[in-house]
Amino acid sequence: MKELFEPLSLGKLQLPNRLLMAPMTRSRADEDGAVTGLTAEYYRQRASAGLIITEGTQPSVRGQGYIDTPGLHSEQQIKAWRAVTEAVHAADGRIFVQLMHAGRVGHPVLYPDGGLPVAPSPIASGERLYTPDGLLDHPVPREMTLDDIAQAVEEFVTAARNAVEAGFDGVELHGANGYLIQQFLADGSNTRTDMYGGTVANRVRFAVDVAQAVSDAIGADRVGFRVSPGGTANGVSESDTPELYSALVASLAPLGLAYLHVMEVGGRDTTLRIRAEWPGTLILNPHPTPDSYPAKPEYGVEALREGAADAVALAELWLANPDLPARIRAGGPYNKADSATFYGGDHRGYTDYPTLD
Repeated sequence: MKELFEPLSLGKLQLPNRLLMAPMTRSRADEDGAVTGLTAEYYRQRASAGLIITEGTQPSVRGQGYIDTPGLHSEQQIKAWRAVTEAVHAADGRIFVQLMHAGRVGHPVLYPDGGLPVAPSPIASGERLYTPDGLLDHPVPREMTLDDIAQAVEEFVTAARNAVEAGFDGVELHGANGYLIQQFLADGSNTRTDMYGGTVANRVRFAVDVAQAVSDAIGADRVGFRVSPGGTANGVSESDTPELYSALVASLAPLGLAYLHVMEVGGRDTTLRIRAEWPGTLILNPHPTPDSYPAKPEYGVEALREGAADAVALAELWLANPDLPARIRAGGPYNKADSATFYGGDHRGYTDYPTLD
């Protein structure tokens, strides 16, 4: 396991190890989209990660996709996140916030004006939103105009600036899991006929516009980008994954981003192809086979040894084991995550998992 504990330069950051904490939605923000003191404690407990990447955080009101998720578009939210970053830094940790615009994976009940979610094309996800009143079907979203697209880019920029103000070391742009950026990438959710749809070159345009604008605003060395090539989460579908991600990687590479974060859903062959095409740091959320869930430390070691990645991001193990590096060094044992407390609730299943000592 020694490969996991080698240091790594990431932009201007020096990571003490290559064992990162992947973003995980926990749905414990308040009604104003502000995180709480429990969130500060949750991330502080996990500061021994080489880098923490937070749960998906909406860059705007319309970017919200789930109940009780945090934002970074108000002064109250910035102040609340600052308590988190201060706690993590006091524990000698490093932390990026993941900026996630949900696009069509939203619902009018989430928005004060009761309006529709937005997306590249008026195609429903086919999925549902969980609410205290039950499951609600995602509606057909409103197709974004060119002005809407420009506004969404600016929302990412403003949220990134807010992240720096809140003390984050950087931001990760969520281009995976069927949310807005991947909705533009995927031909199953993007049937536009203008400059943002149709050809692969056009479908990667929004992703590159966001990455370029955010890099210009806060510095490319503070910006990461997450993808899930071939993923079908939230109803997305891609008919041309190899060509699509080769084009995306080629377009992102000149920006000099801090990293590309690959969520491995299409198998190791896809990862290795992207690794060969990406010139910078590659972080891998490793799943070498379609049924290899949850990811184990051994998967990360294997990926590092074969050169598939420069660092690995694990998820569920971090959720249940706040002292994960210490447990890996000791050869376990590992706490088992309680799936009943993954989303929403109080400290139970959040800040009460025991450490080895």
